[in-house]
Amino acid sequence: MTTATATVPARRSRPRLTLALDGERTGTFTALLVLVVVLVFLGLVMVLSASSVASLETTSSTWSYAVRQGLWALLGTAGLIVALRSDRRSWRRWCRVGLLAVVGLLVLVLVPGVGISANGARRWLGAGSVQLQPSELAKIAVILFCADLLARRSTEVHDPRRTLWPVVGVLGGVSMLVLLQPNLGTTLVIGVIVLAMLHGAGVRMVPLAGLGALAVVAAGLLVWFEPYRRRRLFATFDPWANKSDSGYQLIQAGVGLSDGGLIGLGLGQSKAKYGYLPYAHTDFIFAIIGEELGLLGALSVVLLFVALAFLGVRAATRAADRFSALVATGITTWLVAQAFLNIAVVLGLVPNTGVPLPFISYGGTSLLVTMVAVGMLLNIARHPRSAGPRPAAADR
Repeated sequence: MTTATATVPARRSRPRLTLALDGERTGTFTALLVLVVVLVFLGLVMVLSASSVASLETTSSTWSYAVRQGLWALLGTAGLIVALRSDRRSWRRWCRVGLLAVVGLLVLVLVPGVGISANGARRWLGAGSVQLQPSELAKIAVILFCADLLARRSTEVHDPRRTLWPVVGVLGGVSMLVLLQPNLGTTLVIGVIVLAMLHGAGVRMVPLAGLGALAVVAAGLLVWFEPYRRRRLFATFDPWANKSDSGYQLIQAGVGLSDGGLIGLGLGQSKAKYGYLPYAHTDFIFAIIGEELGLLGALSVVLLFVALAFLGVRAATRAADRFSALVATGITTWLVAQAFLNIAVVLGLVPNTGVPLPFISYGGTSLLVTMVAVGMLLNIARHPRSAGPRPAAADR
């Protein structure tokens, strides 16, 4: 007697969405995410400390500026998550529209009665405490546009008419609008970003060297023929020659850094923030870090940005396609170059440029846009290319 056996069909497993987060890939993404969290948290703590006195004088509360920065950090977190979960193809689809929109905002800033002026510069749009700085948005817009153009024309990278000159034309137009605000520091940062992306795309060194030399000469002329910039230049060489004017801020920053010693005076114990150091919670917050956390704290901040440079380059070299690699190159160059430019100003190595320290300086638009940019970098690190040659179709 035979017994019939029923064949039980194999259970069909539901397909799972897997992310490239294993092995070394997990390390790049996770380390970058942890690094950003540390930088943002450090920024909130230092803004609370550095702005407490100025906040008390202007709002009758030592917490006002810190709370405002915290709200921007929450918005930045939302922007980071959106950028992290977004489809990178949409970045390419909307990059031209985004660039045109940013150019329109840069033009609006220059319109009397529309753009908001402060300290002799017209850089903001908005009303009251809700203000937007379009020059920060310009960094992302230029990065996406240049990455798309250079990726689409990767086979023509050695033809200047197809790659170098169109990129230089966009750089020139955006730079002119930013310079009219005036904002030389941001213009320099955008210029460095574009040069790094052109180099990453494979443009020959000879035209890049010529372009870099031309940019240096132009920056030198802009400094020399603008009296306040020329005073800042001379103050860098000898701040004591005009210690009550152009050299005052640099001297006070140096005093704060020297008072910190090796381990600092302690969190919240800064003396420079009591009206001695102007803009202690914005452009010169690194001096407060050195004063309160000492040389060890200041070096820790430097090392955090060195780590950011390493992880950003790693994400770029392992990106899934040429466009993503160029975006990662631009964002990494932006954050690291701006950080070290800010630190160099505080240390008196270069003239004051007015650029904030990414993630740490007080400033809503800067923090929001920076966190969105890091979300894009995390997106690229989260989806690296698979083993084997990079598919050519990804760059079309």
